[in-house]
Amino acid sequence: MPLRLATWNINSVRLRIGLVEKLVREHRIDVLCLQETKCPDDKFPMSDVRKLGFEHVALHGQKGYHGVATFSRFPFVTTARERFADKDDARHLATTFAAGPLEGVTVHNFYVPAGGDEPDPIVNPKFAHKLQFLSELTDWSTRIADTGRRIMVGDLNIAPDPSDVWNHKQLLKIVSHTPIETQGLDAMREAGRWVDAVRTHVPHPEKLYSWWSYRAADWEAVDRGRRLDHIWASADVAARTTGVETLRFARSWERPSDHVPVIVNIG
Repeated sequence: MPLRLATWNINSVRLRIGLVEKLVREHRIDVLCLQETKCPDDKFPMSDVRKLGFEHVALHGQKGYHGVATFSRFPFVTTARERFADKDDARHLATTFAAGPLEGVTVHNFYVPAGGDEPDPIVNPKFAHKLQFLSELTDWSTRIADTGRRIMVGDLNIAPDPSDVWNHKQLLKIVSHTPIETQGLDAMREAGRWVDAVRTHVPHPEKLYSWWSYRAADWEAVDRGRRLDHIWASADVAARTTGVETLRFARSWERPSDHVPVIVNIG
């Protein structure tokens, strides 16, 4: 059976650990990468994670904000918790597998800054921070472009293509789909020779979303979504992917995250 790797912005792991259990048990997840855990490492619900069969856990958390975590049924070593854009926010975690189907593969788990509401770096420091983060990610991708056996997952907080948003024209001035962001993300992907594994299996122009705002009274009927959550891989790993799933229905789970899990099968 293929290995199943999932990425999910959980929007508070302690609040939604029951949904993590539901995902893992119902969808046979082997490797799980979470973002926005909002939990310091010493408060992480480790006993619940262990009960799900994950013996290998890496954490990079902080109190109340941000945070990433990676769980696995296969052994790995933590290789990096890199700092980007002059802040010590917990937004990156790298793990390299020591055994199993992903032996030798490094998984980079990212939570890119959202960027606030105003897409102007002059008046909005959060947007300026996001653009700096993206620029440094491009430099980082360039440095590792000649290496194989790597995966990049996470909430990248950018929907890069017109088919990744509910209305391309209306969102051109909305943070997450502005040209400066989408062009920057494309440049970063090209610099790292990353392959978009999700769009390899669900090609454009099919509409595909992974996030729906809490502000919509009936998110499903309105369906104003964006694809903010991504799974990328180096060409050698991308060639091993056999399918992807975006669990749209998880947005209707009780007390859901505003993001849904995205899963890739790797043979």
